Amino acid sequence: MRSGKCWEGISAARRKAQRMTCVNNLRQISLGVRMYSDDSNDAPPSPGGSNIPSLYSGYKALMKSYVGFNAPSSPQDRLFACPADTFYPKFVFADVGSSSAWRYVRESLRDQPFLDYSSYAFNGGDNATEIHKNGEITRPGLTGVKMTSVKNPSLTLLVTEGSAPAPWSWHEPSARLIFDDAQNGVSYVDGHVNYIKIYRDDQGSTNGPSRFYASFYDPPPGYGYLWSPN
Repeated sequence: MRSGKCWEGISAARRKAQRMTCVNNLRQISLGVRMYSDDSNDAPPSPGGSNIPSLYSGYKALMKSYVGFNAPSSPQDRLFACPADTFYPKFVFADVGSSSAWRYVRESLRDQPFLDYSSYAFNGGDNATEIHKNGEITRPGLTGVKMTSVKNPSLTLLVTEGSAPAPWSWHEPSARLIFDDAQNGVSYVDGHVNYIKIYRDDQGSTNGPSRFYASFYDPPPGYGYLWSPN
């Protein structure tokens, strides 16, 4: 996988400060998500439907008024902007089968209208299974799930940095494009936040085509998080 060092010259102290800002953002956004759900018959802020990217990005339009944003979304929505968000893998917007997709782009996710100008993603998988030529793909998550029905709220993810579902890391990046144990800030259904390693099955021994994204399966025991609500 080709990449570029998009993080050169960032000191450890600056990375730590950026990480703290992202964790604080996640805490406030998660509170807004829970407030939305409390006012919506326990439903999460996910638009549902067949548009897969909107499962993860559509939450912002539904809940942003709960955190003081009432105007159209823009890159100036500071609460939704992680200061470390300065690059992303091109395959987020490009055909993964294209060789040009496998490189970093020196731009921010929060600048992209495609993701409603947010550095953060809702755990919005719809728990649906699709049959592909190489096997099944399932997207575990909170779409269509009552928040109070989540069996492990202290383990189930609510909102993550946009790099977590792949995963890559803005805070401790690698020359590899996406990789196992990428460090990301996350929040949980019970409201707490953490900075954790995201598991990705690089070998693909058990997950078939689903291994492409880390958010398509739960990690092995010991990782301290779940994508699934059950």
